[in-house]
Amino acid sequence: MNTKPKFYVTTAIAYASRKPHFGNTYEVIMTDAVARYKRARGFDVFFCTGTDEHGQKIEDLAKEAGITPKAYVDGVAGEIKGVWDKMNTSYDYFIRTTDDYHERAVQKMFKRFYDQGDIYKGKYEGWYCTPCESFFTETQAVDGKCPDCGREVQRAEEEAYFFKMSKYADRLIKHIEENPNFIQPESRKKEMINNFLKVEGGLQDLCVSRTSFSWGVPVDFDKKHVTYVWLDALTNYITAIGFDPDKTYEEQSEEFKKWWPCDCHVIGKDILRFHTIYWPIFLMALDIPLPKKVFGHPWFNFGMDKMSKSKGNVIYADELADDFSVDAVRYYALSEMPYANDGSITYDAVIKRYNTDLVNNLGNLVKRTLDMEKKYFNKEILAPAAYDELDGELKAACVKAYNKYIAYMDDYHLADALESVFEMLSRANKYIDETTPWVLAKDESKRERLGTVLYNLLETIRWGAIMLAPFIPETSEEILNELATEERGLDSIGTEDKFGGIVAGGFVADSKVLFARVDEAKKLAELEERRLARMAEAKASEEPVIEKPEGLALIGIEDFMAVELRVAKIIECEKVPKAKKLLKLKVDLGYEQRQVVSGIAKFYEPDALIGKKIVLVCNLKPATLCGIESNGMILASGEEQVRVIFLDPETPLGERIR
Repeated sequence: MNTKPKFYVTTAIAYASRKPHFGNTYEVIMTDAVARYKRARGFDVFFCTGTDEHGQKIEDLAKEAGITPKAYVDGVAGEIKGVWDKMNTSYDYFIRTTDDYHERAVQKMFKRFYDQGDIYKGKYEGWYCTPCESFFTETQAVDGKCPDCGREVQRAEEEAYFFKMSKYADRLIKHIEENPNFIQPESRKKEMINNFLKVEGGLQDLCVSRTSFSWGVPVDFDKKHVTYVWLDALTNYITAIGFDPDKTYEEQSEEFKKWWPCDCHVIGKDILRFHTIYWPIFLMALDIPLPKKVFGHPWFNFGMDKMSKSKGNVIYADELADDFSVDAVRYYALSEMPYANDGSITYDAVIKRYNTDLVNNLGNLVKRTLDMEKKYFNKEILAPAAYDELDGELKAACVKAYNKYIAYMDDYHLADALESVFEMLSRANKYIDETTPWVLAKDESKRERLGTVLYNLLETIRWGAIMLAPFIPETSEEILNELATEERGLDSIGTEDKFGGIVAGGFVADSKVLFARVDEAKKLAELEERRLARMAEAKASEEPVIEKPEGLALIGIEDFMAVELRVAKIIECEKVPKAKKLLKLKVDLGYEQRQVVSGIAKFYEPDALIGKKIVLVCNLKPATLCGIESNGMILASGEEQVRVIFLDPETPLGERIR
């Protein structure tokens, strides 16, 4: 009999409209880290993910592609699963909402809701956002745009079935107030209550069917209707574990009752409303327990901007893994995302974290320790014998790191947990400088002390590798293999008396380079070129409609010729402190060099601009911006998305533009 405590965790199922970008992939990486940690803590874990495959948007995309909706989602679902697999996520089940058993269960649930009076037929009039698959009232739509994604909404009027949300609203409010951990972080809970539940007019009934498209689960007793995507998608969390709508909770299979209620739904903050209002109410109507926790994680932005294909700032995790490694991408995602606020990714930040944390701190610590073990003791591990005060400080740092790590991981503060581990690794690197093994090696009488120092370093590395296993599992395993230790469980570390899991008399393996240093400037230029190519591709495929300018004042050729446009090369570039929009550049005109300040910091990394040839307005009067004098203006296009006009590298410096 399995006596392990259970832990059921899910991601939101990914919408099968396109390949997931870095921000989408973060969710499954985070959930995987939580699942791996829970397994290490002795839990019997079921980790479920999958794809949401119905809706008008997919029907439209399939039509554009000239294929059936099923063929379309088969391709995208395969691509999504491929990304999840490449990122080494240890999910136990991958559900698709086109799975036959799921569709049958959805039909039965819809009929059950209808029969017990929770669903009624009516007419919908309002605004509809196709990308979000969401309806909005007159007051909810903002200037004709979706309040969630900002895209244009369309007027919709059609017959539909509605779920009586208002029937369960008071019960849900009571549940949220009595269960403070139900919605996390805390700020998200206040948002749901104040913006949706405790509002004038109360909670609005939810449209749960559509007639304007056909790609969805049919309502079996009214065939012109298909089930609205949220009633279809949300129920995957119970159909994946065998829920039977024809049975009460007590009559469900032992497998279902083992896993339900779910311990945690990990979802993006943008769909928190559906998971903390609509989903619990559906479950109340089914008379089954609610999930224990819904964690609404923040978003990853590209710098300060939301990722957008049209802006050319979309980053894909699987592509980034080809540049740095899977574990490096996992590490960045999990270390850079705060608990409640949005995270940021830029190519510059990825490279800096990679070189600083993974190459210098972790990789260098492991390699130099193993290399010293090989050089001084022919790879043999000596038992610690000659102790020093510094040894106690290192052990205390390990115990402190472990305690912080456990507390943070239990509360889903993954970035803080990682930071605690790397603080410990930094202390180990300092320990090397303090103990100077290379000096000890010169004195035969210090042999025992040298052996003790290296043993302590090996043991600290063991602790680090074990705690890093949920985050960078391949690297963790590689490190433990190099240490040649069998003690790899989380229960083998944590207290000072457990500092000694490495067996003396054994032999370490040859060290390997865990993470190879990246040339920052070279890699930045390569990645920026990729970004610009992607932006050009998006522009070519989605050419915007440009309105003809009206009322332009005509100028003569003499006016135009008065503007001095010349070819310049950017030779230096840096951000202006306390000015998010500004870059300070030094440009070479061939005959002189100038300092120019330009408002392009949101769109370009400084290093990526060095060496580029641009068009400079040379005869502008000097201007002072944030206390810095600017002598000229760089030509660029666009407003929301600024694009600097780059010239052919062969264009001569100082040449006049006519």
